[in-house]
Order: sequence, then structure tokens, then C-alpha cells
Amino acid sequence: MRDLLTRFLCAALAAALPAAAVIAQPAAPQPAAQPVQLDVDLNQRIAPFTPIYAWFGYDEANYTTMPHGRQLLRELHDLAPVPVYIRAHHLLTSGDGKPELKFSSTNIYSEDAQGHPVYNFNLLDGIFDAWKAAGVRPLVELGFMPRDLAATLPNRHEPYQVHFPASTISGASNNPPKDYARWQELCRVLTAHLVERYGPDEVLHWYFEVWNEPDIDYWHSTPEDYFRLYDFAVAGVRAALPGARVGGPATTSPRSDKARAFLRSFLEHVQAGHSAATGGAIPLDFISFHAKGSPTIQGTTVTMGLNRELSDVDRGFALIASFPQFRHLPIILSEADPEGCAACSSRDNPANNYRNGTLYPAYTAAALKAILDLRDRHSVDLISMLSWSFEFEERDYFEGFRSLATNGIDKPILNLFRMLGLMSGDRVRTTSTGAVSLETLMATGVRQSPDVDALATRDSHAAAVLLWNYHDINTPMPGAPVSVTVHGIPAGVHRVLLQHYRIDETHSNAYTAWLAMGSPQHPDATQYARLQAAGQLELLTSPQWLDIRDGTITLTTSLPHQSLSLLRLTWQ
Repeated sequence: MRDLLTRFLCAALAAALPAAAVIAQPAAPQPAAQPVQLDVDLNQRIAPFTPIYAWFGYDEANYTTMPHGRQLLRELHDLAPVPVYIRAHHLLTSGDGKPELKFSSTNIYSEDAQGHPVYNFNLLDGIFDAWKAAGVRPLVELGFMPRDLAATLPNRHEPYQVHFPASTISGASNNPPKDYARWQELCRVLTAHLVERYGPDEVLHWYFEVWNEPDIDYWHSTPEDYFRLYDFAVAGVRAALPGARVGGPATTSPRSDKARAFLRSFLEHVQAGHSAATGGAIPLDFISFHAKGSPTIQGTTVTMGLNRELSDVDRGFALIASFPQFRHLPIILSEADPEGCAACSSRDNPANNYRNGTLYPAYTAAALKAILDLRDRHSVDLISMLSWSFEFEERDYFEGFRSLATNGIDKPILNLFRMLGLMSGDRVRTTSTGAVSLETLMATGVRQSPDVDALATRDSHAAAVLLWNYHDINTPMPGAPVSVTVHGIPAGVHRVLLQHYRIDETHSNAYTAWLAMGSPQHPDATQYARLQAAGQLELLTSPQWLDIRDGTITLTTSLPHQSLSLLRLTWQ
């Protein structure tokens, strides 16, 4: 933390120098960064820009209805020009509705003394009503197993709930049902209730995903039993709403043989078309799996595992594309993150502080472009790169969780999603002399020179160029001088308005502002207001009108290590 504070003070001093001054360098001598030339051709369209970023999820469904949860949901709605989707665990889990790390509950299903089902929608309605009030839409995860419906398994004597930091997936809430017909009826009753409360036209826009990560201990049974679970679940959903969008299997990273085998077997099961519930065709409207990085840690230094996340995506796309029947179905990466444990904090390991600063958004930007490139390579229909990140109530400020906000203060990662929300139209071709190739990103990540690259879009009256200077190893490095040339501005346009947004140590960064205050755990009203302001997306400079010559414009900037810029150009 002392090193981060030193870096912040150096950056703040640099900001006070004349505009020609360079960003302050770390105390240790560093080699000069090579200038980077980046070209954007607005006439070289690649594909429509799919807002795969507009999806978020979290373990603790009950955080939805808490004050900071409601506040953040409204912010998520506001960051994107398209509907934002929310996925949460434990929508069917039994309990009193009190959230804790990696657990929540709705108590939707129980059985009376005679064994008859009893449905209670009070807690569930509060969650879905909060999503509706915020203007976001659910990716309804059908899980986990209610206490009274969970089977008793031989040789397993676990309690229903296991508390974090113990293995929370080892409880009976992850058991199969004792009666699959009752599981089907639960899914039918739930869907019918949602249709009655929110209307069929609205619910037809939602997605229903069966379970979570059934290839590991989130599912205490065999793949074949999961296929049975899926068949009965989608039969129940479709009985209540015939056009409902259903899918799965939300498996873990397909870098493992087990996960790939599970995903393949699931697709073969659907392809065979013999539903355990109906005997007929098995509905499948989308395919979901997860992709995770895997950082390594030495002392307080984290080295990210971008190559692992990209390898997951590459293998998953290749597997799906090998099934002609399914290769054009929408793919939802229903968790896509730098690493696995959102609830592990810097108390568990100080290196988790990377989630508070600029490394997290720089990593995510590099990953997003590479994942879009992999979608193009495999010719599949990726619609979601869901970030498993939300907020954690009643915790210390900047505790190091993988989250978007802390105690109502937005973190730099949220400003990346705001930048992406300002991009629209079609993706267009970019080339950069500082880019790391896709093959290298998948093989080793960014371990030599930094990845200084861009993602660009254009529509009829605007273009946007997202730049980043990313490296897997979170140690001080020099910034990069970057020259950006944009070609293909429409004929007849003589001037454009430039808005230059920045995420770095001193812009769009509440974390370094908090460190400079002395890391208060009880900020006063003035400090809190300053932190809220620092958590918003900031312009690096005032908007500027720039002249165009021959449809081309060249812009220069210095891009600090682990920072991002968004250059937004608009014209009449």
C-alpha cells in the first residue's frame, strides 16, 4: 500500500507540472518507452459492436435490495445504451434472506408437515422488483436446491449451508432433487409467477440458465443427473412460458479435460433429443460456460494470467463450433474474470489490491478485445462477457474484493464499463506497433513488452477509440508516448469534437484519492463527497474542436502504465 501511495503522490506532482512535462517515473531507473503508432481506419468495418460488457453477476442475491446494491444497479443501468443483464446465485436457496459472503437465500420453496410444497415469493419478489426498478434485466439462474427438496446422498453428511471461508459449495444446497417432478414444478411455478408479476412480453427478454458450474462440487452428482436436472427445469419453464429463452450448462473453465468433457456431453445430450422430462426434443436457446484467468503471486506482486482466460474462451468456442447444430446459438460467458474468488480480499492476500486500482480495468480491456477477436476467428455468436463483480455490503473501504464499488464509492473498473458504454456502431480495424499478438496473448500473456493497443468503433456521427497500456506484471513501468491516426472520417466533415477520457492514478480513480486521504475507514461527509466525485469517469482535458484534413486526424498522448484512454470524436 505504501508503494501505491508513493506512485499516487508522484503522479499528482506530475499533474501539477506544465503540460509538456512527462508523467513522473518511478524512483528506480527505467528504460525509455518506445513511441507507439496506432492507426484506426473507420472504413474497415469488422462487425457490429456487440455490448458484451453489459452483463454483471454476484453470489449474494440479497445484496440486491440493500441501499448500496440498489444504488449500484441504477448506475449499471445508466452506463450502457442497451439493457444491462444481472445474474445472481441462490435464487432458489432456503434461508432467512440475510446475506453473507458467497451465500444468500429466498426461501421460495418448503414443504409442510404432510410433504406438500409451500411457495413463498416475498424475498424473491424484492430482488426482482429491485432489478425492475433499476431498469436492468435478469439472467435467471435456476439454483440452488431448496432444503426440503434436496436429496439425501449416501456417504455425504454435510449441513445445508457451509459458511465462507470454508468451501461454500460443499453444502446440501448443491445436491440434486429428491424428486425431479417436483423440481420441474418448482421451475414452472416460479416462471408462471414471474410472468404474472412482470408480464410475458418482459419475461420473454430474459434468459433462464440451469444451475452453475455443475462439473465441479456445485453439483453433487453425475453429469447424467445434471442433464436430467436440465431437462426437467426447461420443461417447467417452457410449460409456463413457451417462448422463454433457456440454456446452460454454465460449466467452469474449459482448460480442464473434465470441464470440456462435461460441455461436450451436454451438447451431445441435447443433440440426441430425448428429454428425460418429455421424451422429445430438448430446448436450448443459448450455451453458457465460464472463463477465468489465474494470477500468480510473489510477495505483494501479482502477475496476471490473461493467457489462461483467453485459452478458456478459445477452447470453449472451438468445442461449440464443432457442433454444426449449435455453432450459431448465442454464447453467454456467464462468468469471465481475471480469477476465481470474488469474495477473497486483500486480507487473504495483499496482492488482491490490484482489484482496487487500474490494473483490473486495463486487464479487462485487453481481454475484451481478444475475446471479440476469438469470436471472429471461430465465427460464433458471443453476446455476453459477464463480469462476476458487484459490491459487498458492510465491509471495509477498498478491502480488495473483486467488486465495482465499495461502500457506495465507484472503483476504476466501473469507469472502464462507462467508457465501453460510449462506444457504438461497428467495430473497425486498428493496428498498433505496441500491440501483443493474439497468439502471444493466448500462449504466455503479456510478459515482455507492454500491450499498447486499441479497440475502435464508428457509427454515423461518431467514432471512439479505447486505448490501454497493459502488462501482466503489476510493477512500476514507464508510460508510452502514443500517436493515434484516425483515417476515414466522412467526406465533408471539416471539424470534429474530441472528448478525451482517462483512467489512471489521478483520473477516474477513487482508490488513489482514498489513499491520499490517509485511507480513512470512516470518511467524513466532505471526504465521502470527494471520493464519490473521484469515482466518476473524468476527462483528461477539456473538449476540443479539431480540424480535419483529407478525412484524417492525428492525436498524441502519453499513456501511463496500466492506464486507459477513450478518445471520442463526434461530428455533424
